[in-house]
Amino acid sequence: MSHEHDHATNGNTSRLAIAFSITASILIAEVIGAFLTGSLALLVDAAHMLTDAGGLLMALIAARLALRAPTSRRTWGFRRAEVLSATAQAAILLAVGLYAFIEGVQRLFSPPEVSAGGLLVFGIIGLVGNLVAIAILNSRRSANLNLRAAFLEVLNDALGSVAVIISAIVIATTGWTQVDAIAAMIISALIIPRAVILLRETASILLESTPKGLDLDAVRNHILELPHVTSVHDLHASQIATGLPTLTAHVVVDDSCFFDGHAPKMLADLQGCVAKHFDVSVEHSTFQIERAGHTDHETSTHV
Repeated sequence: MSHEHDHATNGNTSRLAIAFSITASILIAEVIGAFLTGSLALLVDAAHMLTDAGGLLMALIAARLALRAPTSRRTWGFRRAEVLSATAQAAILLAVGLYAFIEGVQRLFSPPEVSAGGLLVFGIIGLVGNLVAIAILNSRRSANLNLRAAFLEVLNDALGSVAVIISAIVIATTGWTQVDAIAAMIISALIIPRAVILLRETASILLESTPKGLDLDAVRNHILELPHVTSVHDLHASQIATGLPTLTAHVVVDDSCFFDGHAPKMLADLQGCVAKHFDVSVEHSTFQIERAGHTDHETSTHV
């Protein structure tokens, strides 16, 4: 299992490295293009590419950190680095999206001159590069939040390039330069919702909320149905990183389990219960098996 995980992570790292190289190259081209054409849409897309290049670099670093083995100080290693990276990427994307929308509104009323020909050339360059990056990341985009954030950034870049191309064609055929500002606003409209959704998911993990799809009430009720279990308290579930949910609980059992040697089997039943019975498999579970009177010795308990 460890070997398979390391192999997959190395594959993810290679994809991210290629996607970063492509994005950084497009960024340089679009900065030059925005300077030559005076296009807001291209400038906003270049700013977007700058954040995406930074985001992909963070994703690449996080993927490399995830390969490090756990230590006594960091018992989960750097597995949560992917969540931190995705959170930072989402926050930056949201900021860029809001800026693009506000600037676009302002330019609707005072549009500058825009070179349609140059805008079209750089839009096509950006689109081709982004399509290549999408093809590279597509097969692994669901592997974890880090890769999902990276894929969304590249996808948004591609959609932004399409908006730039369309605005260039409209300006060339009609001379309506306000379309450049509208294209910038469309790019922001594509960025903001995805950034909010991703930010909400990563924040949920950082706040140690119950993993999505895991019903703790159902877990509690199922544990209570096991033979010899009388009550459950201090039931907590959280998620360290993608595919790594954890669960802890204090389980009160019949006193007889501590005298007839049944307690070890109870522990195996409990761990098997949360690992196999529910849609979200929790393989990292910790149970404290207690006698009924043990709660009197605890400083505090939770539901």
